[in-house]
Amino acid sequence: MIFEQHYLDCLSQASYLIGDERTGRAVVVDPRRDVSVYLDAAAEHGLAIELVLETHFHADFLSGHLELAEAAGAEIAYGDKAETEFESRKLLDGEHIELGDVLLEIRHTPGHTPESISIVVWAHHDDDVPHAVLTGDTMFIGDVGRPDLLSSKGVTAEQLAGMLYDSLHQQLLSLPDETRVYPAHGAGSACGKNLSSDTWSTIGVQRATNYALQPMSKEEFVTVVTAGQTAPPAYFAYDAGLNRELRALLDEATPPREMTIDDIVAAQAMGVVVLDTRGPVEFAHGHVRGSLNIGMAGRYAEFAGGMITPDREIIVVADDGRALEAKNRLARIGFDRVIGALSSPAASLAARPDVVAYSQRVDVDQLREAIESVDDLQLVDVRQPGETEQGVIDGAVLIPLTQLTARCHELDPERPTIVYCAGGFRSSIAASHLAGEGFVNVSDLLGGWGSWAAGQMELA
Repeated sequence: MIFEQHYLDCLSQASYLIGDERTGRAVVVDPRRDVSVYLDAAAEHGLAIELVLETHFHADFLSGHLELAEAAGAEIAYGDKAETEFESRKLLDGEHIELGDVLLEIRHTPGHTPESISIVVWAHHDDDVPHAVLTGDTMFIGDVGRPDLLSSKGVTAEQLAGMLYDSLHQQLLSLPDETRVYPAHGAGSACGKNLSSDTWSTIGVQRATNYALQPMSKEEFVTVVTAGQTAPPAYFAYDAGLNRELRALLDEATPPREMTIDDIVAAQAMGVVVLDTRGPVEFAHGHVRGSLNIGMAGRYAEFAGGMITPDREIIVVADDGRALEAKNRLARIGFDRVIGALSSPAASLAARPDVVAYSQRVDVDQLREAIESVDDLQLVDVRQPGETEQGVIDGAVLIPLTQLTARCHELDPERPTIVYCAGGFRSSIAASHLAGEGFVNVSDLLGGWGSWAAGQMELA
């Protein structure tokens, strides 16, 4: 058996290539949209990808089932509760897919979504213990799938949580303890609230350590898994719908067209978003006035999906050689309207100082001074609720970054504003967004809450 996990750190997303060496037949499970990685791996192992299996309609990324079906001539398959605009095979609970010696068993595991399935992987037909189970978003390492996302319209979170309880106990925890667990996501994903950084585990370890799998009634389980979920990025509902639809395919090899800075300023005046993908330090040292800073070093696409609506056209500002990466990573969440790119930003901006703006960033001492001396200071904390439980700077307004676009009207653009997050990455995104919305004096805190808390300890 060929069994490969392909993990995207930037989306905390796992996909899988499973093949039979004897027959050369293979499947891919939950593929990302830029599918060349699976085609290259299959060619390396002498495999032919015949089937694309989706564990459910994903909300956090746009799956590559259509791209892979086109490139490999593969069939697309979902659990039989899924309805798609494109042709797809419907998989029954208990159905077997034989690749040769390798056998896949489909188990219906609704709860995260009504159509969710898990896939039990047997290396040989007559094995006593399956090699693994691919759990999609039903079971994670350290957590279980959240039942409250908008991908499941018409079904309440409580109803889905009840289904999830049954799926976990009847379909997954009935597997032998030695069975490996391979989920669709890891730490950092908004598809759960307590995901581990481990990318696989076993049924036995999860039975013993996963908080949601400890002995409790269904009613207790529903309460536990529906409480404390963070606000998901705004694009989740968009992707959940788009994953059902027949849509345009991604060309992952062609970079966006190069544009001059004059082209970019003219497009910006027409409502195009200028997305600067450099790090906060480079952005602070000079950027196109009114641009949004989301660096590619972090959860770039996820943050972009929370700050930009999918109907907006985008021009990316990228370091040399990274414009294609910037485009393709946006395409992973279905944001395809990248109309151009400004490469070599430092040289381009140096040639046009009249369109350049600079970010204000303050350190802990400067923030402390501002709190003491600026009467109408507006302090904004953009961390998630679970993070703010660690503490909050006195007087701060709490608006998670995922809600900032929708709640920007709650802030006064005329007041001096300082934004902070945990470490200084998200605050640069938030500050650039507020500046683009016309806030007259906005800064962000270097080092974020971490630096502030450390400074307070030193003063104690």
